[in-house]
Amino acid sequence: MAFLLLLMLMKSKCDADHENTCLSSMTELLGGCGILGVGIWLAVTQGNFATLSSSFPSLSAANLLIITGTFVMIIGFVGCIGAIKENKCLLLSFFIMLLIIFVLELTVVILFFVYTDKIDKYAQRDLKKGLHLYGTDGNIGLTNAWSIIQTDFRCCGVSNYTDWFEVYNTTRVPDSCCLEFSENCGLHSPGTWWKAPCYETVKLWLQENLLAVGIFGLCTALVQILGLTFAMTMYCQVVKVDTYCA
Repeated sequence: MAFLLLLMLMKSKCDADHENTCLSSMTELLGGCGILGVGIWLAVTQGNFATLSSSFPSLSAANLLIITGTFVMIIGFVGCIGAIKENKCLLLSFFIMLLIIFVLELTVVILFFVYTDKIDKYAQRDLKKGLHLYGTDGNIGLTNAWSIIQTDFRCCGVSNYTDWFEVYNTTRVPDSCCLEFSENCGLHSPGTWWKAPCYETVKLWLQENLLAVGIFGLCTALVQILGLTFAMTMYCQVVKVDTYCA
């Protein structure tokens, strides 16, 4: 309730002064709240779900969302307060933080496309290392993630179902690899297992949904660019007023 009252106060103040800057900041703030909420929900209900990397065990979906959501909320809050108070320091801080994020995002996208092949090889190698942690104590998140991925995407292993043979040192796979799930079905013949490699299957799914991902990315970039523009415009206006009054 207190948070909603704060938003209403910000909105009423922004209507009278610099609506564009404050609305952009409020978008960041609300977006951060949403991301943080999803992250907390994942942490509470799914544990360390989507912790597939053996090199970065803390790099779970929940942790990433919580960190990202908190950071975005802070940026939005700084922008809102800066717009309401017409504070040069806060407005400039808001602009700089948004600019840093935008540059980092752009850099990551460029590096991803430049080093796609190397990233593919590293990711597959790291995921295969992570298979050896499947079902072990303290790795419930990784275990759940692999079970859900193999069941939902109807795949088995990283590059082949034989990846699991090295994990178990025998001809078997997790039960989540079975065409029809039943207890210890992973001990049966390969004819009862999914054959599709999970890495390529998930990669293909992402490529098929590339349009949605692209639209989301463009919308995010647009909000950030508008935020940068409005913040710098308002900052310049405040500087001019201070200079004139002085």
